[in-house]
Amino acid sequence: MSDATPLVPPALTTFIAFDFGLKRTGVAVGNRLMRTAQPQGSIHAEGNARFDGVAAKLKEWQPDAIVIGVPYHPDGAPHENTARAKKFGRQLQGRFGLQVFEVDERYSTTEAIASGAKDADAMSACIILEQFLRSLE
Repeated sequence: MSDATPLVPPALTTFIAFDFGLKRTGVAVGNRLMRTAQPQGSIHAEGNARFDGVAAKLKEWQPDAIVIGVPYHPDGAPHENTARAKKFGRQLQGRFGLQVFEVDERYSTTEAIASGAKDADAMSACIILEQFLRSLE
C-alpha cells in the first residue's frame, strides 16, 4: 500500500472499493476499461463481523484488487480514522491476499450526501473508486 499514486499493473482490471466506517462500510465495484464504478450497498457490521460481509462481496464480484478510502483532515493531516482505515486495508490484504490500494477520500461522503444518495456510504465508495480509476494510465 502506498500514499502516492500507485503503479497498478495492467493485469488488474476489476476492483472493489470499501469506504470504511466503524458501523457501516460502503461497497462499490468498477473496472479499468470503463473507468466507472457502481455502488453495491453497505455492510452493516462492526469489528471482525464486517469481514463476513467483505468475504461475501469478494466472492460475488471476484475483483483483481481492492481500493480503500483513507480519510484525512482538510489540511491533509491524519486523524484517528486515518489509522483505522489503514489498519482495515492491512487486514484485507492479509485475510484475502489481494493487493490493496489507498485513496485519499477527503470529502467523498460530503459529495455523496450532496448528490442525494440513498446510501451515502456506498456512494462514497463509488466516488473513491472512480477517483482511483481516473488516476490509472
